Amino acid sequence: MHEKILLVEDEKTLAKALKFSLEKEGFQVDVAYDGEEAVRAIKNEEPDLVVLDLMLPRMDGFEVCRSIRRGSDIPIIMLTARSEDIDKILGLELGADDYITKPFNTRELLARIKAILRRTGQHAGPAKKILRYGDLQIDFARHKVTVGERVVLLTSREYALLSFLASNPGRVYSREQLLEQVWGYNYCGDARTVDVHIRHLREKIEENPAEPRLILTVWGTGYKFREG
Repeated sequence: MHEKILLVEDEKTLAKALKFSLEKEGFQVDVAYDGEEAVRAIKNEEPDLVVLDLMLPRMDGFEVCRSIRRGSDIPIIMLTARSEDIDKILGLELGADDYITKPFNTRELLARIKAILRRTGQHAGPAKKILRYGDLQIDFARHKVTVGERVVLLTSREYALLSFLASNPGRVYSREQLLEQVWGYNYCGDARTVDVHIRHLREKIEENPAEPRLILTVWGTGYKFREG
């Protein structure tokens, strides 16, 4: 395991402790102590994953997340010291793959990091390497999604969610089942996380997101991908 992680945290004591724990697990770790430094590090160091604190000097975590998502699908785990739902939902809206509320157990953060990297780095998809549904094509070997001639830029979590649903067409999954299958660990967060990611996927792959034909809602139960 040699994946590179950018840790963006202005609390130096916490940053030092997290860096030690991550390096002990075999990760390469770079640390940025403010938002502007983080943006520069992402361009220069090209990390495999970003652990991003929300409350940062010079540029907050929301702005850093927004900056990253303008041109990259690198996985982002957002750290927040506030438990308000609005902060969590806004982070997901801006493209964060996951969030964790301070104070947190370092082992939980490690589990989330490993789950995301496992899916982004080792997700081979089904035996069939390319799935096609009308204009939508998922190329598992190239980790690429297209709609017609348009390449669709997805976050790692959006890609994992789409791949999972499309690989199991017609099967209905509850939000809790999707959290377990796609998020990859005993997720304790808000099930609305799934709703946010589903909405983002629809906006990116559906002709009319308000009347989806690919990712369907099964009222009172969850979601499914269309059959045929």
